Amino acid sequence: MIPADTPGVSGSPALRLLTGLLFLEATAMIVVVLVLVVDILTLPATSLVSAIALTVLAAIGAIFISAVAIGALRRSGWVRGGAVIWQLVQLAIGIGAFQGAFAQPAIGWALLAPSVVVLVLLFTPSVLAAISRDGV
Repeated sequence: MIPADTPGVSGSPALRLLTGLLFLEATAMIVVVLVLVVDILTLPATSLVSAIALTVLAAIGAIFISAVAIGALRRSGWVRGGAVIWQLVQLAIGIGAFQGAFAQPAIGWALLAPSVVVLVLLFTPSVLAAISRDGV
């Protein structure tokens, strides 16, 4: 690990922005899970099994991105891989939001914009230095 007192790393604005965006994404996923739970409890579902499965998958996603955000806060080396995977999934969903009979461009842009920013931040020199492991 890079020591906290390393010049230019502990106060890296790029790392702070990356961590903030990851926590924002984690919060959004937690809200999605809560909305899905409320929907299951209050609205009639065409398929209750599908609604529960979707909620469980969203909960797994919320746990995953929360772990990645906490890892970024702790400057763990594994964060880069997890964050890239999450951003790629989010990009795919965002692109899908522009298409089809129920297209929602606003949702698409809300997913695409932070994903692109996070992907760029993950490969900036200050973030790489902050979350790289020694000897790797």
